[in-house]
Amino acid sequence: MTPDVFTHRPRLRPDILLSAPLLRGPATVHLIKDPADGSSFEVGPKEYFLISRLDGDRSLEEIGVEYAAAFGRRLGEANWQQLLGLLGTKRLLEGAPVRVVPAAPPSSPLTGNLYRGSLRLVADAGATTGRLHRVLRPLLRPPVLIALLTICLAMEVVLAAGAGSLVRDTWWLLRQPVALVGVFTLLWLSTACHELAHGVAARHHGGTVSEIGLRWRLPVAIMYCRVDNYRFLASRRHQLVVGAAGAFANLLFLLPFALWWAALGPGDPTRRVLSGLLLLGSVQALVNLVPLPPLDGYTMIGHALGVSNLAPESGRYLRLRLRDRQAAAAYPRRARALYTAYGIGSSVLVCLIAAGLVAAAFVLLAP
Repeated sequence: MTPDVFTHRPRLRPDILLSAPLLRGPATVHLIKDPADGSSFEVGPKEYFLISRLDGDRSLEEIGVEYAAAFGRRLGEANWQQLLGLLGTKRLLEGAPVRVVPAAPPSSPLTGNLYRGSLRLVADAGATTGRLHRVLRPLLRPPVLIALLTICLAMEVVLAAGAGSLVRDTWWLLRQPVALVGVFTLLWLSTACHELAHGVAARHHGGTVSEIGLRWRLPVAIMYCRVDNYRFLASRRHQLVVGAAGAFANLLFLLPFALWWAALGPGDPTRRVLSGLLLLGSVQALVNLVPLPPLDGYTMIGHALGVSNLAPESGRYLRLRLRDRQAAAAYPRRARALYTAYGIGSSVLVCLIAAGLVAAAFVLLAP
């Protein structure tokens, strides 16, 4: 560092990704990711404040003045040496040579065994979701999405009003093996649409998709779509949209069958099959919005609250509170409130779901 170090105007590489603040345990952190090699690390709010302002326009002196106004402390040359040395070591500053990652040998698309494993279905998941995005882009405009969402909600209201009939028809369907196979095949296709919708929504808002494939744990086999960089999307609203896209796709999948169902008269065997499809499909979509891991609703509540690892951190905080209340009191007030609320709320929710399943089994199995 030279005597005029404070006149330097370093710039962070433009491709470096910075996340919004995330609550993790008692600390607030930001994620920083280098897309060139996939490496990432966490920094605190003070480090993020400095790193996010390395834009090549502001000098270190100007950034230091902003830092002093925000945190009440001026940075010396040694502080800047430490920070810029870290960023230089990680090659995150503009002008630094990008770390060249040796190309990995092509991996087998098939992993695991007959009973548990996965199969990569496309060679380039990003290109696949890109093509789907180009085809579906006219439907992704806000007015169109709002109209489709309104129609889906109206469909669910109509189905809820006739829930008794749907339940009776579904119970009848469960005793029709051929029709049941057809319904579960359609529900599996709905699951595939669910996963691809996550990928298309992520692509629409600037995310990337690294893999699309089939994962199985016999007797269950489902598609999956691995979305990268969702923590680094431009806003929490975009993160929530990506999280909700799967359930929305499930409801859209049911719309044509709901119209067919409405056109048939009561007692029609086809209508009874469609009743089962609509009930089971609606449950499939709405259950995904429940805020329990590993469901989409859990991911969405984490995005909405700006919290990472909400369930395990809630459990860790509540256990700490039972053992050492003084240590638990060191958590920030927001962390204490969120972890307590989620820990208690999720436990109550699990009990209610269990009670509901027992009650449903009793109703269905009683003479």
